[in-house]
Amino acid sequence: MAFVLGIEALLTDAKAIQRLRKQRVGLVAHPASVTQNLTHSLDALIQAGVKPHCVFGPQHGARGDKQDNMIESEDYFDPVHKIPVLSLYGKHRRPTAAMLENLDVVIFDLQDLGCRIYTYITTLYYFIEALSGTDTQLFVLDRPNPAGRGIDGTLLEQGQESFVGAVSIPCRYGLTIGELALWMNDQCKTPAELSLVKMQDYPAQGSLDIGWPADQAWVNPSPNASSINMAHCFSGTVLLEGTTLSEGRGTTTPLELIGSPDFPTEQVKAAIESDLGDALAGAGLRTHFFEPTFHKYQGQFCQGLQIHTDRPHFQSHNFKPFALVAYMLKTVRKFRPDLDLWRNHAYEYELDRLPIDVINGGPWMRQWVDDADQDLSDLMTKLSEDADHWRAQAAPYYRYSF
Repeated sequence: MAFVLGIEALLTDAKAIQRLRKQRVGLVAHPASVTQNLTHSLDALIQAGVKPHCVFGPQHGARGDKQDNMIESEDYFDPVHKIPVLSLYGKHRRPTAAMLENLDVVIFDLQDLGCRIYTYITTLYYFIEALSGTDTQLFVLDRPNPAGRGIDGTLLEQGQESFVGAVSIPCRYGLTIGELALWMNDQCKTPAELSLVKMQDYPAQGSLDIGWPADQAWVNPSPNASSINMAHCFSGTVLLEGTTLSEGRGTTTPLELIGSPDFPTEQVKAAIESDLGDALAGAGLRTHFFEPTFHKYQGQFCQGLQIHTDRPHFQSHNFKPFALVAYMLKTVRKFRPDLDLWRNHAYEYELDRLPIDVINGGPWMRQWVDDADQDLSDLMTKLSEDADHWRAQAAPYYRYSF
């Protein structure tokens, strides 16, 4: 059996397609919503005789053209297919009753990165909530999790919910988006009428460490998700968005690196390789120099480290990007104790919390970095406990054999 995406499994289900042709359908999609031959899901559905009544665009827009956080998208009318495209990252971030009225089915087909902070799973959760207790069906078309099955990062703390953290899961949660949808649905008092359209022969090579099939083309699901390497690193490097250190925006390798004009490169590199070699899991750290063309340190010469996971002995299941970046921040704090490390600005519409706390899902990680009396063992204990807690919750929702 050849590897088949959720969208392709749906398209080959004659009974489902026949039924959808008679129903009013909404499609949640972005540029990475494609078949293996790179046909967009909207075009593929229309070719199969299913013309959606509307398309919903998540953060970065249905076209994927919006670069950064809090750059909103407007509604527009698709000039080719003559259907409305409704923004869920503008005036509204949740689907409204008016958007959903008269729809029989919502087809959700977004490529995720396996990270809580990536807002497409928040959009998924908002649809589950909005359709809870209604007659409108939700079809979730499953896609690979490029980060694989590994679990890393702290659980979101109760009361710390936001658009980059809607539910209490770890930063790297180790489920496909379809598996996560099943778990999310069970968190609702009245579940939505949710159907998971599974992939077939996933993972294609049957290996624990395979998150992304080797023969599957990579399409950026957002402007800065430019490679599988970025997807591997993102559950750690996303923390840098809450700091004054550069995460590489404005370079050709965003969210694969860490740095600044006075970054203590050699000290950080030595600390990671000495103390967290197992968490690297075969990944490499390379001294890196760069000059961002926009964003933090625009036009300034920076130094830092780039993380490389595209190596023959890399083990994605054991890779701990959150632990790596958290310990990098701890080491920077040690060697630059007077550094103004934490940014303080509006982040994903949260005005009263530090961005790092919004990203992390609570203040624990920031407090650990700033507390000289806490060391690496405190971090690793916390991550192990949270991973065990989440693994027990997630286990019943695995739908693929690794």
